[in-house]
Amino acid sequence: MPHAAIDNIEAIAEDLRAGADEGESLGRLPDDMAKRLKQAGIIRLLQRKKYNGYEAHPREFAETVMKTASIYGSAGWVGGIVGVHPWQLAFADPKVQEEILGEDTDTWQASPYMPAGVAVPADGGFVLNGRWQFSSGTDHCDWIFLGALLGGKDGQPLMPPHSMHVILPRSDYEIIDGSWDVVGLRGTGSKDIVVKDAFVPAYRVMDADKVIDGSAAREYGVTETLYKMPWSTIFPLGITSATIGICEGVLAAGIDYQRNRVGATGTLVKDDPYVLHALSDSASEIDAARQQLLSNVDRVWDKVDRGEEIDFATRARIRRDQARAAWRAVRAADEIFDRAGGNALRMDNPLQRFWRDAHAGLHHAIHVTSTTYHAAALASLNVEVPQGPLRVMI
Repeated sequence: MPHAAIDNIEAIAEDLRAGADEGESLGRLPDDMAKRLKQAGIIRLLQRKKYNGYEAHPREFAETVMKTASIYGSAGWVGGIVGVHPWQLAFADPKVQEEILGEDTDTWQASPYMPAGVAVPADGGFVLNGRWQFSSGTDHCDWIFLGALLGGKDGQPLMPPHSMHVILPRSDYEIIDGSWDVVGLRGTGSKDIVVKDAFVPAYRVMDADKVIDGSAAREYGVTETLYKMPWSTIFPLGITSATIGICEGVLAAGIDYQRNRVGATGTLVKDDPYVLHALSDSASEIDAARQQLLSNVDRVWDKVDRGEEIDFATRARIRRDQARAAWRAVRAADEIFDRAGGNALRMDNPLQRFWRDAHAGLHHAIHVTSTTYHAAALASLNVEVPQGPLRVMI
């Protein structure tokens, strides 16, 4: 059943556009914009109904993120990144769920998951230290998921490495102002996070391997299809949906700009067959990226809903297509921008911001194709994929 989030986003579209310049200047979402996004419900789409969430189909989440990103890239990016965290929280310890959402069901949680910290065992939990980059939307979040490695008494990671996801309240970490000065997605405020000797009780720690292989959800008796979806399908979804949505923004801004433009040769663009060909080709490519991402989500959902296991080969193929969809959309966006002339470079032209944001989105680690393509190809040949890097994020 569709929910109102996407309609709410469309209703505040002009406010999002109007706040984009302020977001670029601040290096984060303006406070009022974050408030409007909370009211729109985008972050509650994957949240449990128990906590005023929608438990929506992930396709609906992806479509809402795309819509938001097509209006203002940074808003869509924050919606996609922060919007995934309630999904994982649904199969964390019930005690931490209640701590985060019990009093305010609109409480946002940040990340990142890169294991840039070390968690050393202590009585009843762990002591965490580290510094993390790329915490999108973090200024508007009151809790955070952080990736960490299990450490020994010397504070160094144990070998072989063991990854964990630790959950901390805002009082236990520091946001480093000035750490997000970038060329694209400036309004996401993806700042650095520092943790110094924070005690994390054991119930706020999740085994990363169990999160990724789905056993964490099974251990807590989760029965809803949404929370049994593979991590490798859901986690990249918000990121890639935002990137494709930004490319849809490139297309819309490009068409709007070219509508009455006269090219350098004195020809109206509407009479230039080369530009028209590029616009049509790019529009089709961006739509193809969108449809491939959504159809794969539908396919995995249907399998999970029937109680089928999603094997490694399927997960690898879905990840391959997800990464490819992002690259396909951004390359199509390049074709639009490259034919928009010199005035497309001006900072008062929204086309340049969409273009910058699209390329920034492509730089997320989830869009690195090398190991994912390698693993997917080996799996398609029925060759056993080795443990280690080739299985990361699959």
